[in-house]
Formats: sequence, structure tokens, C-alpha cells
Amino acid sequence: MPIKSNRIALVTFIFAILSAIYIKQFIAPHWVEQSYVYDVSTNEAGVSSYIYKEQKVIIDSVVNYEDSPLNQQNLNNKNSPPKLKQQWVTDEKQQLKLLKPAFHFGIWSLLPALITIILCLLTREPLTALLGGVIVGSIMLGRYDLTDKVIIPNLAKEGTAALLLLYLWLLGGLLGIWSKTGAAQAFANYMTKHFVKGRKSAKLVSWLLGMLFFQGGTMSTVLVGTTVRPLADKAKVSHEEMSYIVDSTASPIASILAFNAWPAYVQALIFIPGVSFLATEADRISFFFQSIPFSFYSMFAVTGTLLLSLNITTFSGKRIRAAKLRAETTSKLDAPGAKPLSAKELQSTDIPQGYKPHVLEFILPLVTLTAIAIGSFIMLGSPKINWAFGAALLLSAVIALIKGMSLNNVVDGFGNGLKGVVFASVILMLAVIIGSISKETGGGLFLVSLLGEQLPFWCLPVILQLITMIIAFSTGTSWGTYAIAFPLAMPLAWAICQSQGVTNPELFMMLCFATVLNGSVFGDQCSPISDTTILSAMTTGCDLMDHVKSQLAPAALAASLAGVLWTLTAYFFA
Repeated sequence: MPIKSNRIALVTFIFAILSAIYIKQFIAPHWVEQSYVYDVSTNEAGVSSYIYKEQKVIIDSVVNYEDSPLNQQNLNNKNSPPKLKQQWVTDEKQQLKLLKPAFHFGIWSLLPALITIILCLLTREPLTALLGGVIVGSIMLGRYDLTDKVIIPNLAKEGTAALLLLYLWLLGGLLGIWSKTGAAQAFANYMTKHFVKGRKSAKLVSWLLGMLFFQGGTMSTVLVGTTVRPLADKAKVSHEEMSYIVDSTASPIASILAFNAWPAYVQALIFIPGVSFLATEADRISFFFQSIPFSFYSMFAVTGTLLLSLNITTFSGKRIRAAKLRAETTSKLDAPGAKPLSAKELQSTDIPQGYKPHVLEFILPLVTLTAIAIGSFIMLGSPKINWAFGAALLLSAVIALIKGMSLNNVVDGFGNGLKGVVFASVILMLAVIIGSISKETGGGLFLVSLLGEQLPFWCLPVILQLITMIIAFSTGTSWGTYAIAFPLAMPLAWAICQSQGVTNPELFMMLCFATVLNGSVFGDQCSPISDTTILSAMTTGCDLMDHVKSQLAPAALAASLAGVLWTLTAYFFA
């Protein structure tokens, strides 16, 4: 890294630290009421409850909305944090709502995410950039004990622990055993012999696998990236191209082929009292699927990767074209100076003498993994990813032992796999923490609060798109952005429908819904602190910032075209 960039990064970080201290001492947080509506059921004894994360939660105390210290009027008079973290209330229509207080520091709320992204671009070191963002955000929140007050509490969260278990032990172990047995290389040889005849067919197979694994997010990224890496490397496809294909056929395809967990999650966030087509859970899920034809960004993103797979690079941007040319002329899969996230332990095979790898050692665990993930989603309503990867890991180890590999060699392969993903797992952990801190400092709340009801109605879809793109890019999460944006954006859209006399309100609401859904996908996909971005680079062996920079151009083009279409559709048809 040039010395000049080093110095600029250091000065930027010091300025951010001083700014964080200033915010903590002199900037008063602005408290905002957030309300959540759940599907509440009441039994014969009059006890109300709702389901949260598959658990029944009893509602034991309810007050009138006007009497709650968490309503907006009371929060406006607060000079100190409210004593209650949440409270159930009934509004004037006797509807139960859960109130939770949140706050933001105005434009300063964006500082942790902004400094992380700036340091990433200056240093090309995601680990130090993420740690810098965590330190700045922690100071803003007054949590000076970084280990005990920030890192350990976030690691103790169920979601973070599950993420690290999946990608450190299960994914790393599986990749390590496949490397030890030569299963991945055997699969690459088989595909090359029967299906992959060159770079185009390797990319096309990768794109088709992206369509097949339409569960979205981290699951699709890991499945497709892990599967296509050996055959793409053998065909000499650049890592920038592969990471773009993997990333752009994960969440985008999940929002189009939405036979996954997305509708069930999103529907709980879009209830609006008095809106008939959003009244019940079934209505809201139906609304999700009816809105799919307006997911213009996702359609353009998936189409862009298909064109690249067919070697049509007109819309791919100069970085991807340069990477494609470099791989074709020099067979170098990475740019000069690149630092791939995938470690050397996973870049070569170390097959014990006398052991003969077979393609089924790769296919059978992969089929088992996919079958359990999709089958558990159909049977239980949510895909059990840890079960799927655990079963695939166990099956790979058992096959190797049955074929005569010693237990020591199997354990050695597992250990090498862990070593190979440790660095990426640390980055993933810090990405989760910076996303949590950005949410706490209220960056998303501030951005949405900039909107007002006096906007011309046809401007709202594209503004919601831009706002959610920024939120998701800043926090590195699409689902986290949904939790922030949908409860604010959908009532705002309905209020504009009513105040401006929109002739086709249901169509307008679908457009606004699609812009939030797709804008969040874009921001998540392009953010260097997103878990899917990191995993796309890790599983395909790409340098993280090379991946971010190379996919930004085609993704921005897709987002621009989508924004134009949303605006025109709202203006002429809503």
C-alpha cells in the first residue's frame, strides 16, 4: 500500500476518533418512536400472545398509547434515555402494538459505517477498516471497554455465534476435507470433461447453479461459490468475474424466486392498519409475490450476470473487462497485488499417497447439503443450514474413512480447512459488529427521517430506493435494512397515497415495496462490510476490494435502469 494512502488513512481515523468523542460529549440523541405490529392471538382465558423466532411470547401488560412514556410526544421531551426498552400499547382502534424507543445523532449517525468504508478503500485492509469503524462507533455509544462491552456481547448473540459456527467449523471443515480427499478437484475434472469446455461454459454453469440455489443470502453464496471455484479455476476464469456472478445470483434471485424464508420475514414488517390488502399474513405474503414483477433491479442484476457468462461484457464495467482480458492473455486469476481471502491451505490439494479421489465424494455431500436445506424449509418453514453443512461434513469424513484414509489425515484436512477460513471469519465477525453498531447509532433512522409527506408521489419510489441503498451499503445487511425501512416507508407511502389522491394505490404500494426490497439488496450486495460480499470473495478466492470495485459498475447500472423504470411506472400507471 502506498505510504501516502497510509498517512491519509491514519489522519482520517484520528479525525473520526475526535469526532466520535465530540458526538458523545456534545450531541444529544434524537429519540424516535418505533412501533411493531405482530399477529397476536388470544386464548379462552383472555391471555394474548404472539410467535417470535418460533417461540410463543406472552403479552402480560398493556397500556393506552397516550399513557406510554415511549410514544413520540413523550420521547420528544426526553433529555435522558427512557427507562423502558419496550411496551405493549393499544391505539385508538384498540389494536395491540409494541413500542420500542430508538435514537439517532443526525448525520453523525453515519460516521461508523462511513469511516469503515473510507478506510477499506484507502488501505485495502478490511480487517483494520472494520476494527476502526467498531472503535469509532463504540466511542460514540460510550462503550470504551471494546472487548467486554462490544465484541463479547455481539459474539454471544445467537445469530453471530451460529454464523461463526457455520463458516468457521462447518464450511471450513468441509472445504478442508474436500481439499484433503481431492473431491473438489475430481469434481472440477469431471465437469471439465463432460460440461465445461472453456471459460464461457464454466461461467454459465456457475450462473445456472446460482439460479438453482435460490434460498438467497449467505446460503446461496457459500453453496455456489464452494461448488464452482474448482471448475472455474481449472477453466482459468478470473476471480473478479466469478465473485460477481456468485454475489449477483444470491440475494437478487432470492427476491424473484421467493420460495424461501424472505416472504415470511418481510410480511411481518409491512402491516398498515386500515389497508385491506395488507390485513392478514396471507394477504401480505400474496402482496409480496404480486410485487415480484416490479423487482427491476434484481432482474437486471441476474440478466447482467447471464450476459457476462455468455462473454457479453458491454454492461460489465471496465474492471471486469480488464480482469477477463488478464485471465485470457496471462492466465492470472487475480490482479497484481491482490490479497485473496481464501488461504493457501484451501488453494491446493494434499491427497495422501495411494488415495484415489472420486467425483461422488463431492457430489454426494453437496446433494445431501442441498436436500436438507430445501427439505427442512419445506417441512419446517425455515432452512436448517447448520444441519445441512454438518451432515455434508460428516458424510465427507465418513466416505474418506470408508475408502481407507486414516483418521489422522481426515483430522488434518479438517484442521487445514479451519486455518483457511479463520481470517475471513474474523472479518465476518467484525462486519456483523459494525452492522449492529450502525443500527444502534441510528444511521438508517436518520436517512428515512429525511423524507417528508410533501414529495410528489412519483418521486417516492426512487427516493426510497436511494435511501435503502445507502442504509444497506452502510450497515452491510439487507434484512437489517428491511427491519429499519419497511415499518417507516410503507406507512409513508400509504399516507402519500391518501393525501395526493393516487388513482391506483395498490400498484403504487407495490412499487414502493419493490424499491425498498431491491434497494436493500443492492446496498448489501455492494457493501464491503456485508457478509455475502465477504463470502463471495472468500469462496471464489477473490481479493475483497477487487470484488467490491469490479461489481460496483454493473450493479450501479442495473440500479439506475431500475430507478428510471420505477419512476416512469409510478408517473404513468399509479
